[in-house]
Order: sequence, then C-alpha cells, then structure tokens
Amino acid sequence: MSKTLAALAFTLTTQFAVAAPGSIADLPEAAAFANDLAQRQGFDASRLLEQFSAIRTNERVLQLIAPPSSPTQRSWERYRPRFVNAQRIAGGVRFWQDNALTLARARALYGVPEEVIVAIIGVETVYGSNTGGFGVLEALATLAFQYPRRAEFFRSELEQFLLMTRENGLDPLAVKGSFAGAIGIPQFMPGSQRRYAVDFDGDQRIDLSNSVADAIGSVARFLEQHGWQAGQPVAVPARLPGTPDQSLLEAGIRPSLRVADLFERGIVATAAPESTVTLVDLVSPGQATEYWLGFENFYVITRYNRSSFYAMSVFQLAEEIRRAMPPPIREAMR
Repeated sequence: MSKTLAALAFTLTTQFAVAAPGSIADLPEAAAFANDLAQRQGFDASRLLEQFSAIRTNERVLQLIAPPSSPTQRSWERYRPRFVNAQRIAGGVRFWQDNALTLARARALYGVPEEVIVAIIGVETVYGSNTGGFGVLEALATLAFQYPRRAEFFRSELEQFLLMTRENGLDPLAVKGSFAGAIGIPQFMPGSQRRYAVDFDGDQRIDLSNSVADAIGSVARFLEQHGWQAGQPVAVPARLPGTPDQSLLEAGIRPSLRVADLFERGIVATAAPESTVTLVDLVSPGQATEYWLGFENFYVITRYNRSSFYAMSVFQLAEEIRRAMPPPIREAMR
C-alpha cells in the first residue's frame, strides 16, 4: 500500500472508529443534532458523537413509550391501591420524620405543605427507592431520533439534559432514570430540572439523584412556580343527584366552574360558593363513579403529571400520611 493510501486509510479509520455499527451516532439525525448544539450551545460536536457512539437504540424504551394496542378502561379502583397503600403511608411517615426540618423549610419558603411534598416523592419513586435504571442519554436519544410521534419534545429534553449535565459537571453516560428520561428522587425531566430545581442543601450543585434536600426543595418550588396557593384546599368530595351534564366534565382540568352554579344543579360539596373548581370523575368499570371538586391546587398537582387520577392519588396519600403522623410530632411541625 502506498504512503498516500495508508494515510487515507488511517484518516478514515480514525474518523469512523468512534461510531460502532448500530450506535446512535450512526443516525443522520444524531449528527445533525450534534452540529446544531455545537452552533447554538457551544458543544463539541465530535465529543457529542463520541458519547452517542457508546449508546444504541433501546427497544425496551420504544416498547414502554408506545400507546397500548387497544385502549384500556380507566379504573380508579385499580389505580388507587398502587399508590395509596400501607407501604407508601408508612414510608411517608418515616420520610417526613427523617427530613422534618428540610420539609418545614420548604413549606416556609414555598407554601407547600410537607405532606404534599412527601406524597409526590412517594408516588414517584417510593421515597427514592426506585428512581429508574435506564441510561438517560440512551433513553432520550432513542426517543429523540427513533420515536417520530414525539420527536420534537424529546429532542428538546435531550438538549436540556446535555445542558444540565454540563452545568453540574456530570457524565451524561452515567446518569440513570426512567425510560422517558425522568431523573432522580422526584423524577424531574431535564427541562423541569433546569427551570425549577434548586440547590436546597447549599453544596453549590443540584443533584436530584443523591440529595434528598434538593429533591424536597425542588418539588416544593415546582408546585409554587405553577401557582400553588398556600393554605388553600386541594379537593373535596361531591354528592350528585345523578349523572352530571357531560359539559361539566368536559370543562377541563383547570378550575372554571363556580361552586354556586354547581349547587344550583344539585351538586353538593363543602366549598365556598364563590370558589372556582373542576368536576373530577373517578370512574371504575362496574361501580358507581366517585365525584370530587378540585380547586386550583388540584390543578397545580396535575402540572407534575397531567392526570386527575395521579393528582387525586397524591392528595389522598398526603392526607393518609398526615393522619398517620404521631400527633405531637405533627403539631410541632406546624
């Protein structure tokens, strides 16, 4: 082989050795993404492609994110016990007791009750015991480049993740999370971490995977930034004379119905007539539907997860944890 050909072979080998066959780096979209971040955010495109070369399309992620082949019936009866149960109530009491001062500080700063913060962490990760085992870079890259249905959203989150790891001195390949890229004790998506998370333990970095204090403060600030109303209710049960008008249920999850108007329709609840609420239906096949009125704070919880079932689980778990706290301790924390 001539020196010229040998040099060319060495150049080509060096150029493409980074991208092992089948890696994310092989995808044209990945190269375009890396170049775009280099121009807009000052990343090293070759370094990004080197990191992409270490990961592959994760088929399990694509299976988990895909909608079910046939729609499943909503069932509050099946959903509730997954999150409002003895394990999470007892764990919530311990978590509150172990982190009482931090929770009280978060309540003082952001106005969010301790039990609500605890319940969200309990629902999300069972108080940090199940934060996910997927490589976040691989999960987000898989969804960004191989899931066209929500590619725009996940490319944005992939960018936010890379910015987040750069800002906090983290190795992108080492961060673990959910199949959708949610991270740490409170399961924040990278964009939410950059917008709402706080360094609550004062160590000059935000670490939602290892710092319980950062997780507590970040959950509280997330809710506060989304409009949490300190000292105001979340939801109250409602009694109906029969099946409600469908328009009331289709009014949306954001409160827009006046309690006084609902009273006139025979919907009764313990709520001030001037309050604005949403009518929440907790359906279970074969059983009578359970109805509640959700206030602004109920809507704020749905900003964490856009599901009335989720928000009601958080609220009811919070109430159970609060009631299970030893009375002297509970009162001392107020």
